Amino acid sequence: MKNRIPNFFIALGLCALVALFVFFKYDGMNDEHFELEFKNNYSIFSLNLPDTATFAGEIIPIEDPEIYERFDRELLVNTYWQSSTLLYFKRSHRYFPIIEPILQKHGVPDDFKYLALVESGLTNVVSGAGAVGFWQILESTAKLYGLEVSKEVDERYHLEKSTEAACLYLKEAYRKFGSWTLAAASYNMGMGGINKQLERQQGSSYFDLKLNHETARYVFRMAAVKQILENPNKYGFNFREKDLYNTIPTRSVLIDSAITDLGLFAKSENINYRILKYHNPWLRYHYLPKKGDEVYEIKIPLKGHYHLSETAKVLAPADSSTKKPASVKAGE
Repeated sequence: MKNRIPNFFIALGLCALVALFVFFKYDGMNDEHFELEFKNNYSIFSLNLPDTATFAGEIIPIEDPEIYERFDRELLVNTYWQSSTLLYFKRSHRYFPIIEPILQKHGVPDDFKYLALVESGLTNVVSGAGAVGFWQILESTAKLYGLEVSKEVDERYHLEKSTEAACLYLKEAYRKFGSWTLAAASYNMGMGGINKQLERQQGSSYFDLKLNHETARYVFRMAAVKQILENPNKYGFNFREKDLYNTIPTRSVLIDSAITDLGLFAKSENINYRILKYHNPWLRYHYLPKKGDEVYEIKIPLKGHYHLSETAKVLAPADSSTKKPASVKAGE
């Protein structure tokens, strides 16, 4: 312990000397020398677009100059917005393994996992229009495709169930348009909006149409993010396996009656309220009412995959044999 104080001050002194060196090095430079230093030490590169690019099995016609420029823009934006795109890598490592098998089950192309990524960054955001969750689903659409939306429960925040709903929409859109890129565009603009533009412009594909700014970028954003995430080194992204976010193992507790206090319920499961809500963001209130024969599945992280403060450990039940509320059925 005695040696740490001198070492700390030595390190602090070295940092101060480096800072002073950098300050005086640049502070005294004339404009011409400063500009030369900038040119020698800072570089931004244009990007080589791939020879071919696809989304959901459909070829993006990048030989068309306008299409080339739109795709180029999205590659540049997502490559050089490094912090955001690096988070895409981290979060996709956790959530794509959950999304991918649901897409496969429904026969929806795997590339549609990038739709959730560009819609929300794989976070439970709420848009100004009221779209919610990873898949940015409006309340009316959620109810149309079987999701519960109420004060206490909002399944747009339930990753698996909202992915199922998104698949149902995309399959319906594909049946209508016969094209996955048009189905993707309709996810942003609505099936009616896309159909109207196809009729008005006498087009037959997404790449034929002149659309509003957001929908015109939409498929290119997904294709660009796909290209970057599948080729990280090519676009300058470097990370280690340990830098990525892993899927957190959970067990299920089946609920067939009301829970009057989710804080107490969390404590009975030896976790806290914050952890409960993190793994079950679809629980929107501090209690869960009984609704007919509905059985809810609540995820509880396995022991060793969460942290409790010392206070929480004292408050939590002494062992797993503590009696649970009558409303709970233990699941696997």
